[in-house]
Amino acid sequence: MGKSKTTKFRRPQFNSAGLPVNSVKEAEAEEEEHDDDCSPAGELLEKLQSPSADVREFACASISRVVQQSQSIPAFLQRDAVRRLGPMLLDLSLPVRETAAGALRNLSACGGHEVCEDMVKHDVMTPLTALLRECCAGFESSALPTKEQKNGVEDVANEAVNLLWNLCESSSQALSVFNKAGLLDVVLQCLERHPHNVELAISAAHCLHTVTEDNPELLCSMNAAVLGGLENVLLSSQPGMAHTLLRTLAAGTVWNMKSSLPAARQAQTLNAVAAILSKSLDLDAGTLIPELRRAEEARLASAPASADMEEQAAGEPAAVEMDEEEGEAEGGARHKRNGKSVKIDNDVSDLLPRGKEELREATALLTAQQTSLEIIVNMCCSDDPSDDEWEETSSSDESEMGPDSLCDGVSSLMSPLCLSAEVHEALINHSIPEKVLKKTQFPSGEAMDVCHQNPSWKSLIKKMQRVQYRALTCLHNILSTMDAESLGGAAALQGVAQHLSTLVFGAAEIPKEEEFLEAVTSAMRSLLQMIASKNIPQCMSPQQLMSLSEAATRCDVVSVRVNALAILGITGSTLAKEKGTAETLQMIGNALLQVATRDADLVVNGEALDALFDVFADGEEAETAAKNIQLLPALKALQPVFKAKIRKEGRGKYSPEQLCVLDNIKVNLRRFIGYLEKAVKK
Repeated sequence: MGKSKTTKFRRPQFNSAGLPVNSVKEAEAEEEEHDDDCSPAGELLEKLQSPSADVREFACASISRVVQQSQSIPAFLQRDAVRRLGPMLLDLSLPVRETAAGALRNLSACGGHEVCEDMVKHDVMTPLTALLRECCAGFESSALPTKEQKNGVEDVANEAVNLLWNLCESSSQALSVFNKAGLLDVVLQCLERHPHNVELAISAAHCLHTVTEDNPELLCSMNAAVLGGLENVLLSSQPGMAHTLLRTLAAGTVWNMKSSLPAARQAQTLNAVAAILSKSLDLDAGTLIPELRRAEEARLASAPASADMEEQAAGEPAAVEMDEEEGEAEGGARHKRNGKSVKIDNDVSDLLPRGKEELREATALLTAQQTSLEIIVNMCCSDDPSDDEWEETSSSDESEMGPDSLCDGVSSLMSPLCLSAEVHEALINHSIPEKVLKKTQFPSGEAMDVCHQNPSWKSLIKKMQRVQYRALTCLHNILSTMDAESLGGAAALQGVAQHLSTLVFGAAEIPKEEEFLEAVTSAMRSLLQMIASKNIPQCMSPQQLMSLSEAATRCDVVSVRVNALAILGITGSTLAKEKGTAETLQMIGNALLQVATRDADLVVNGEALDALFDVFADGEEAETAAKNIQLLPALKALQPVFKAKIRKEGRGKYSPEQLCVLDNIKVNLRRFIGYLEKAVKK
């Protein structure tokens, strides 16, 4: 309904499915004290009080492993695990500090949003802040004479920064503490370790990328030292996927703080950001992943003993290793982002055990590309008030509206958003649109086979698919914010249409994966909208688009159904201008009427009506088709039902913005019925 809005990516929140913290606490509140001591959770927590550092380390390491199973987490929360683990962050023993931080890190990663909030409420930020400051003081301290001790401090810092990152992306209170405690400088010091400790630097870069997004309080404190530290990373040239990921995250952080950049340096810095993203997208995962897997096999074959060491490493306390499909099954939750239902990226499989260098490289590659695409999505997402102009459309205007003015109103709301000249130039100069389009292809068969054949590499399958989904969403935003000429003109757009047609219709049946359908229908909607506005012929037949619509109506995701209806509306309004299309318009009209009448969601009903207005607004073919499908009596019968649904369901289920659009559609429905009545009397 209204304008096809661009999507903005925010860092995904961790999933909290299956962990109703409050209800668990209430249910277990009456447990006897001695039960705490007898339970596995109680026994491990009791060992934290041992005078032996080895016993305390063992307890922390065991807790770290156990909480990877989310069903075990409520038992630890009930027994005040956060308050009992917190002091361990400042233990005299470095190994205890590291394993305690690892336990809390895994608790935050596997526990989800509610658990993170609970951890902050139990004051985990106080010892964590103190630990981070001590770690940074120890990086260059002469009090740590040996390399092993200094490495130990950095290992502790890595776990602590990961914990901080998890908390800040799930808890606004943690983010507030980050701002007020001045933790930006601490994390920046960890980032500056990148020449010799890329793992710590990546953790710091992830944290910075999270805390700088939509955080005006923090952006006010940005200074030349912060920008200088980030630029040092952007300009670094170390090889390898880990450093590619590091530079990508730094680029995302610079983009987040663009409003704080000196005006004289904005164009130059933006160009550097685009160059980093372009280089990340240049990498071919379809070639590199099989190469990395072969390198792993060669390494293990030449040193068989290392395979045993890897198996031991898989049990390291600070690492979470979860099968991605299991993670999706547990959660797969959806949340609203700019009015769209978006699947949460809730897997934690990027926390890999040590000893799997090639798998780490492959994971870093895919994470870098996914992050690059998400940054480009945000670069092509207007924050200008005009982005929400449809929300300001008044529904109180009762003036007569004919079909032409109705279409004019819709088309003006569907007009492309505008990018700044600097962003537009940077994206075009680095061939970002072409590289994004290439990433929308399905993952290569060879790479998929490699990952299917090895259990520890299987988690990469979802990551490769997610790169494709993000690329499709990125393509949607590019098409929504750039003009046809910038994208190569009619021939290039027809090529994009052919490519999307192959993705959707190339197999025996349309793919059913919800995240794919949401992304590809968004891209198709934007493309068809641009093609129609330029009167460019396109390769997708109405019959194909009808089959897509039918598949979409069986999808639970509202935005998929909405996109498919908008696609039908665009297709039908184009066909209405051509001769001999009445029969196809009837087919489209019947499909839209069915959805407008039967779909359970008011937003979908409204989109179907909006599409009907587009298709049957004008033209002899449309007039003929409207009579043949009895459109006027059908809409007259639907009108009171639609009004009643808005009145009964609207206030409780839908946002003010959605209600505003639905109210406008209600008004337009009355006007459109009036137009059809006049057409009948001719």
